[in-house]
Amino acid sequence: MWIEKLKKRWGVKNAWQVLVILLVFACTGFTILFLKKPIYWVLGFDSQTPTWQRVVAWIVLILPLYNVLLLAYGFVFGQFRFFWLFVNRLFGRLFFWNRQK
Repeated sequence: MWIEKLKKRWGVKNAWQVLVILLVFACTGFTILFLKKPIYWVLGFDSQTPTWQRVVAWIVLILPLYNVLLLAYGFVFGQFRFFWLFVNRLFGRLFFWNRQK
């Protein structure tokens, strides 16, 4: 069953935690979906804005905002520790921190 696979992969104790973690990912994704347009509007982006500028804005502004929201929702839903470790692993992989030899 897919819930058992996620429990094992994420190192959580029960199916309820898996469902809460999935809910946090969903809430964070929807929040970013709704915030992306206003952020681009504030930056003055329109349909004529080159794609590379949108990509740079995504990497510089929206990706860090996503992680902050992930921690915030994780805190609200009682899974802050899981998401703290998740974000640390993500940034460790992105910036080559904490590489074990």
